[in-house]
Amino acid sequence: MNIKKWFFLFWTTLLIGAGGAVIAGLALQTVNGTIHFKSTADTLIYPLILLGYGMLVSVYAQLGFFAYLILNYMGIGVFPRRVWQYVQVVLAVLALLELIFLRTFVGSGRDVSSDWILGIGILLTALIVAYFKVRSTNLTAWIPTFFFMTAITIVEIIGVLQIGVDSATVFIVIPLVACNAFQILMLHRILKPISA
Repeated sequence: MNIKKWFFLFWTTLLIGAGGAVIAGLALQTVNGTIHFKSTADTLIYPLILLGYGMLVSVYAQLGFFAYLILNYMGIGVFPRRVWQYVQVVLAVLALLELIFLRTFVGSGRDVSSDWILGIGILLTALIVAYFKVRSTNLTAWIPTFFFMTAITIVEIIGVLQIGVDSATVFIVIPLVACNAFQILMLHRILKPISA
């Protein structure tokens, strides 16, 4: 990877995060209708705030992506390749179980349906992204993609899960998952050597 390819990944991920946040924010505004604008300027500034917030989320997603790349590199170095794949599957399943079940038992008095919906949504998204990654590359990409889209995404959203507000969770998860999916699906294209 050279600086030109990294710039491409950075800026396109930034745009995807910004777009995802604008879409999520405007959709939540339409559904919830909780923000009442005082003037036309407020109405015009709101999408710009969403755009900036989406850029922040995309940078956070990129931080998680590069942390995953380092973790994967270290995991391959420490464990035999087959064992590292099993470790990734176990960690991904544990992360999903923690998201869906453990929060239900620890957080008494909470509405558990939002945890179920979030967990199933992340699982389905991970399966879809892993399917397209395998179609673009080969079968060995399935487990790392599934691990990244489940375990790493869940680790990235821990902060917003502690808030306990469903609309805040949706507002973070949509651009974050979009950025994560884009990055993992573009990785093999960016790392592909330039043919002479």
